[in-house]
Amino acid sequence: MARKRFDDSNCSVARALNQVGDWWSLLIVLHAMHGTRRFVDFHQELGIAKNILCDRLARLVDNEVLKKVEVGEHGSRFEYRLTGKGRDLFPVVIALRQWGDKWNPAPDDAGLNLRDRATGQPIQAVQVHNTKGDPITVRDVFIPIASAPGRKKDSA
Repeated sequence: MARKRFDDSNCSVARALNQVGDWWSLLIVLHAMHGTRRFVDFHQELGIAKNILCDRLARLVDNEVLKKVEVGEHGSRFEYRLTGKGRDLFPVVIALRQWGDKWNPAPDDAGLNLRDRATGQPIQAVQVHNTKGDPITVRDVFIPIASAPGRKKDSA
């Protein structure tokens, strides 16, 4: 059974999931953020089947989340590096890690221990803020009817 595609969806979350929505893709992006670059290293660190890894890397390259860079002589060695589009997934990955630590913690309860490189201090939880910089939750927002998912916008 083929997976449903959302290329033409009005929902930006659905369109984003087309590009990075399966767990292997996000785990590849996470490892790329931590410095993994070579196919063999992704394979070893993730324990992913080579055919699945090859498919996900190709998809991430096609979607310009990663770029494939030739680093060996005569094209004999490649690395996968995050693009600007891939680096922009950083807050998404961090928010997902923080959510996972809160609601599905590791058995040893080690949790997330990311620190600011410049200060050594723990990073704050990812939050959504209003235009004044105040934190807000899902209860503080609304979607105007004309831009709600599945609704057609009124033509002016």
